[in-house]
Amino acid sequence: MRYFITLVLLALTFNANAQEFYNKVLRRATFYAAANGGNSVSDFDTYSLSSGSLTTGTVETPFDYSLTLGVRKIARFGYENRANVFYNGTENTYGDAATVGKRNGLEFLAEADWRRQQGRNFLDQDYFVRYVADHWIVKAEYLADGFADIRYFEGSQRLRTKIGKKLSLNVGIVQRISEPYGYDPLTELLLDNNQIHYTSLALDEGYTIDVNTGEFFDPNGELVANDPAVWEQVVIPQVLNDYVARKRSELPSQWVHSAVIGYDFYHYDKDFWLHSWGNLMPFHLDTDGEYSYHRFVNSSQWVDYSVGLIFGVKFNKSFGVFLEGKYNRYWDREWHDFSVGLNYILI
Repeated sequence: MRYFITLVLLALTFNANAQEFYNKVLRRATFYAAANGGNSVSDFDTYSLSSGSLTTGTVETPFDYSLTLGVRKIARFGYENRANVFYNGTENTYGDAATVGKRNGLEFLAEADWRRQQGRNFLDQDYFVRYVADHWIVKAEYLADGFADIRYFEGSQRLRTKIGKKLSLNVGIVQRISEPYGYDPLTELLLDNNQIHYTSLALDEGYTIDVNTGEFFDPNGELVANDPAVWEQVVIPQVLNDYVARKRSELPSQWVHSAVIGYDFYHYDKDFWLHSWGNLMPFHLDTDGEYSYHRFVNSSQWVDYSVGLIFGVKFNKSFGVFLEGKYNRYWDREWHDFSVGLNYILI
């Protein structure tokens, strides 16, 4: 009987905790999954000359697609479009990048997007959880943008002060973990004349050359070129890309500790809205790491920053304009997107 009562009490406790977790964390969260697709660029014919003979071919590009899985609990700002009934993974919710949400409290996002675009495969990921209070902010985020080739983890702890109802300022510290951005493995291969013996590198990577036939083979023994021009213009760039990616993957991830200052401004009414935010990291702690970004910049410090702007105005019932976008610059790497336009409704 004691064991039975203990199990009942544990079950009741678990149920109460689960209910509390649901009410405080999961309630009003949206889980979504979607698949989107369409044709890519059209196929096109290619022509080349080899030993006086004409060779033709067709470059085929498979269809584009995206597969999205996610869960989000983020309060919508007043300007965000509520016309869509479902999340389909194609939304550009610029406001998600703001430091401060519409409401205080816990918010989170977890989204993975597998996509193929013009024959190239990408994996985009964005996971973050943040808690905003009147006087402090904490946030942890992992971002991977395959198209922009940027990937890092970021945690931040900030003090916050509000100026009126629309503007808030924050200051704090940021910790980031990333691959060793700035490191260029090709500099280790430079000769005395500041050139690289590309063919020698390809041979070291497992490529072979048949000097009798003038054919070039990859490490698997497959023919990749039968003309020196194709070898230099097509194969060698791929050799360099693979070499750089492999060398970077062999290095440990790098920590960057930075100071950050930022702001958030939000105003909304039905005819005019302005939402803007920014983060500036002007100082970074030098940990004397061999592959720290401090080793690859001309000065001991650099400036990383991110900004966002969402603006809209309706001049009357017919005419309105809008501008939305965000811009990021970390480790001298840039990625951004924007949308601008106007609407005119015939009445």
